[in-house]
Amino acid sequence: VQLVESGGGLVQAGGSLRLSCTASGGIFSALVMGWFRQAPGKEREFVAGINWSGRETDYGDSVKGRFTISRDNAKDTVYLQMNSLKPDDTAVYYCAAARKYTITTMKTQYDYWGQGTQVTVSS
Repeated sequence: VQLVESGGGLVQAGGSLRLSCTASGGIFSALVMGWFRQAPGKEREFVAGINWSGRETDYGDSVKGRFTISRDNAKDTVYLQMNSLKPDDTAVYYCAAARKYTITTMKTQYDYWGQGTQVTVSS
């Protein structure tokens, strides 16, 4: 499975961005999808996850109420809508896929990763 992210960029604090991740080479609808992020000098952290149907989602504490994950299985694409962005959200954002039925927040349980897209939030 290959994952390609897009939609990163530079935005002012309080603004919004939508990230997209398109999968190829596998059965997208069978995969749990997740978004992680990694800031310089920090561990890669879980941001959001969504199960195969899209009916179940989970979020990291720092983004709850601001970010929304969704998926379109017909387009093999998962999205991350990011609102009310803060400078602390600045990081490289990675899309990941897991061959699981339920969402996992552990990065070691994801099987496939995208190359990452930079999100920079200015104050």
